[in-house]
Amino acid sequence: MSLLLPVTAPVATTALVLAQQPGNGDNGGQGEDFGKSSPLGFLILLLFLIAVALLVRSMTKHLKRVPATFDPEEKAEADAAEAKDEDEAGKSAPEPVKQPEKSESS
Repeated sequence: MSLLLPVTAPVATTALVLAQQPGNGDNGGQGEDFGKSSPLGFLILLLFLIAVALLVRSMTKHLKRVPATFDPEEKAEADAAEAKDEDEAGKSAPEPVKQPEKSESS
């Protein structure tokens, strides 16, 4: 136990010194107007709330355009059904567009 006392004394002294309020009347920035808001702060808060409302509105519009599912199976089934309907109507299905081949350098 005699080893603990010399180690804890400087730590305790340092903690007490750092925890004290400054004696020069600064009070750590907590003066008479500490915690009060100005009209400019209120205006900035209102602008932020309006911006958030517009962003939510825009996000809602974009989410309504998103398809219910991204499964390729359902799209393939829908394309097959559409092609079958076109064949039954006497129309020929359009030929698929040939994609250019990639070069070996890319």
